[in-house]
Amino acid sequence: MSKVGIELYYNIIREDVASKFSGLDVQARMVYQIIEKAENMGIWTKDIRIQSNVQQQALNKIFKNLESRKLIKPVKSVTAKAKKLYMLYDLQPAKEVTGGPWYTELEFDHEFVAELRTFIMHCVRRLNGGRGVGLKEISGKMIEANVSRVQLSLSEVQQLIQTLAFDYMIEQNGINMNGEALFVEARRCSSACEFKWWEAALCPDFHFRDIRFEDDVVLSRHEPHHHTAS
Repeated sequence: MSKVGIELYYNIIREDVASKFSGLDVQARMVYQIIEKAENMGIWTKDIRIQSNVQQQALNKIFKNLESRKLIKPVKSVTAKAKKLYMLYDLQPAKEVTGGPWYTELEFDHEFVAELRTFIMHCVRRLNGGRGVGLKEISGKMIEANVSRVQLSLSEVQQLIQTLAFDYMIEQNGINMNGEALFVEARRCSSACEFKWWEAALCPDFHFRDIRFEDDVVLSRHEPHHHTAS
């Protein structure tokens, strides 16, 4: 039923859908509507109880009834595995709930991510003679080689590329004709840094303690000081 202006319009509901709601009392319908509003993010049982003001024992019976009618379903989240979310039965949980392609059964899949990162490094080293490869080209090669068990979006491939950049395994080296960033293998250099006099003066125990930098990198005591060439 919908209201347009001052007139009411009614829509025909399929018989199988109508049967699922047949006999539901006011409280059960209210709980269903609360869960419906949460969409594919789901809603915690505690929040349902607060919003509905229904006692937990009665709420559990409503959940069981709605589940048996396949109107709602319980879902677990990677952020709180011991708690229970509810959403409509036909919805697919959002990536924020499941963790996206990087998670398998709510656990971070280190092996899967490592395999994808290794393939991206292979692309960076081999494609275009190692002179630079862009996001779309990497994504295309991943699809062509069928290296992922799920289809990855460009933003998800970009996340993998960013992890490699954060680990100083690749770096950006210009852009292509389309304005897309090109990535190459990070240059490595083992030349020792020459610390300036003020660094030694301000840190008299520089070589005898651990140093934590602003980016949270820790330089251990007596560790050789190296840098990447510019």
